[in-house]
Amino acid sequence: MDALVIGAGPAGLMAAEELAHAGRRVVICEAKPSAGRKFLMAGKSGLNVTKDEGEADFLAAYGGGWLSPVLQEFGPQEVMAWCRALGQEVFTGTSGRVFPVAMKGSPLLRAWLARLGAAGVALRLRWRWTGFQGDGWRFDTPDGVQVLHPRVVVLALGGASWPRLGSDAAWVPWLQEKGVEVAPFRPANMGFVVDWSAHMARHFGQPVKGAALLVGGRRERGEFVVSARGIEGGGVYAVSAALREGARLALDFLPDVAESEVAARLARMKPGETRANRLRKLGLSPVAAALVMEFGRDMPIEAAAKRLPLALAGPRPIAEAISSAGGITQAALTEGLELKALPGVFACGEMLDWEAPTGGYLLTGCWATGRWAGRAAALVGSQER
Repeated sequence: MDALVIGAGPAGLMAAEELAHAGRRVVICEAKPSAGRKFLMAGKSGLNVTKDEGEADFLAAYGGGWLSPVLQEFGPQEVMAWCRALGQEVFTGTSGRVFPVAMKGSPLLRAWLARLGAAGVALRLRWRWTGFQGDGWRFDTPDGVQVLHPRVVVLALGGASWPRLGSDAAWVPWLQEKGVEVAPFRPANMGFVVDWSAHMARHFGQPVKGAALLVGGRRERGEFVVSARGIEGGGVYAVSAALREGARLALDFLPDVAESEVAARLARMKPGETRANRLRKLGLSPVAAALVMEFGRDMPIEAAAKRLPLALAGPRPIAEAISSAGGITQAALTEGLELKALPGVFACGEMLDWEAPTGGYLLTGCWATGRWAGRAAALVGSQER
């Protein structure tokens, strides 16, 4: 072994593949009993590998900035070609989201692990990194404590979301002790708490479809679900970063109808009809009408249907979030994603301080940064070899 990758998620496996392609002898150490556990969980309802859209729109989803060169090197077209090279055909849905034909993550992961094995990459499971011991890397393993001294290391330990699947951020203090700057982790792509009244209970589990979520000057069309804990789902995740930072949320249940037209439709209804019946005749679903009754009882119906304010009581905990914001800062890294405080050590994936919405962006970002870090790491000591 002369190259060590810690973490067998998408970023770590991609880094290992690049190192192996460069002729390095690669070992991956994974704390869990199997590789790609969060990857497989994310793919249970349909593995969304990327978003097929123009480069400008794609990069804008990441907020532009410091990862743009990395993503330009391995964007949607490259992701699709990479999947096909593993024998996993993909298709693009009407929303631009790209899925394997098999839909699940397991066929792709099996093919990938087989290709890595054929390239000589060794995978050590239940090897948990527990910090540094002198100039070595200490691991708790099924055979007791082991200390490794690799020539180059790529860290792919994940962020702080879904800790039960391995991303527990236990690595933060060990790197901080070495002088690595790490921005505090915060939940990303998460639901929000809502303190419901008792009458909302019968609507828990119901989706709100066809609405637009209004956050600042932004309008985001997307579905979300009303649950006992609050609201969650793709529409909410798309605006979760702004909501986490304190932006207000309003809902437009009739985004294709002007408020004046809504008022005109109400004027044509019979006098004396109940508010609930008027909402139903406007086309609002039972759960949407219930939200209007919950938060817009004192508003004119046309205003409540078009810009209903929703009172949020904060984000759900980071352990429930799909991903996390925060991590190793740009200032702590070279352009090759090498830690300035630890030469020969690189980082990738959700360990880095970046944030992207769901919809294929997260997975592409992990693959792209893993590939970038792996390629840079492969150059370390290459002249000596």
